[in-house]
Amino acid sequence: MKTLGLIVNPIAGMGGAVGLKGTDGKRILEKAIVLGAKPIAPARAELFLSRLKPFKDKIAILAAAGNMGEYEANNVSFKCTIVGEAKAETTPEDTRRATKELMKRGVDLLVFCGGDGTARDVMDAVGNKIPVVGVPTGVKMHSAVFAVNPESAARIATRFLLDNLPLKEAEVMDVDEEAFRQGRLSAKLYGFMLVPYEPRLLQTTKIASPITEDELRNQAAIAVYLTEEVLKPDVIYILGPGTTTRTITDLLDQKKTLLGVDLLRNGKIIAHDANEKQILRLIEGKDAKIIVTPIGGQGFIFGRGNQQISPAVIRKVGKDNIIVISTKSKLRQIRKLKVDTGSPELDRELRGHIRVITDYREEHVVPVE
Repeated sequence: MKTLGLIVNPIAGMGGAVGLKGTDGKRILEKAIVLGAKPIAPARAELFLSRLKPFKDKIAILAAAGNMGEYEANNVSFKCTIVGEAKAETTPEDTRRATKELMKRGVDLLVFCGGDGTARDVMDAVGNKIPVVGVPTGVKMHSAVFAVNPESAARIATRFLLDNLPLKEAEVMDVDEEAFRQGRLSAKLYGFMLVPYEPRLLQTTKIASPITEDELRNQAAIAVYLTEEVLKPDVIYILGPGTTTRTITDLLDQKKTLLGVDLLRNGKIIAHDANEKQILRLIEGKDAKIIVTPIGGQGFIFGRGNQQISPAVIRKVGKDNIIVISTKSKLRQIRKLKVDTGSPELDRELRGHIRVITDYREEHVVPVE
């Protein structure tokens, strides 16, 4: 019988919908709770575990105690061996301690639920001694150790444990959260971990847009087309993060939040760095559209760094009112778009094909998976 070690960071992702761009540190967690943040990781962990239940006679689960894995396994009626002691509040040191204990128990695969910060904690403890895979539950997920979504993580785990997928080294990245909140992206490579290699189910490392003359010209052409022919009076446009979306507001002489979600109406920004609640309040009873650009190298249009555009926001705006823009070079890197909204039902509804604006009066039909 193969063994899988499970660690859940119970606070991972709580800063997303409330616009805090992460949940590192007690002060930020407290602020997220005041803003109405709800736990994200437990439900994502339970979704992952539910996909393993058909294989419960072949895979044994060793879970960190309490809300770091034990409770999630209990909630889906998955019997597991408990490691460590439960704590009301958990810290990065608890993640490192649980990782070391699971490694001592000789698990065949370690699965952790969290974001880039959790990946760093796991890497500090395990290095490249045993294979790991991340269930994406954080706000920042630049690392290549994460599956595309919880279901993909379950497929990777079962295929590796039962069919022997090969291993590869994958990058562990993280960003400076404080700089991130101030609109500066400072990403750093921290190291590598071994992951089961299934390229269709793993995300790649985020790739920054190149600062070249062709790229800037392409962004400008997209922005000119949108302002001249696409943007309509009295409609609220929910602008996702990124340099391509920021070019639109630059053209309108408006200052957009580079790494946040802003709302635009009649050529003016009416809300900077808005969170989910603010977005829902401002679009109530009004026509609204969403403008997003895919993450370079990964292809995500929802679920990575823009959790403020939540399932509730997307459903209120409507699938037909989503506008995707991308430079040609970025689109060549990814070929397919991805969604991981946190709602499996909505993800299925969004799959199919969507038009992507790639230049002045130029569009491409791109698959969404």
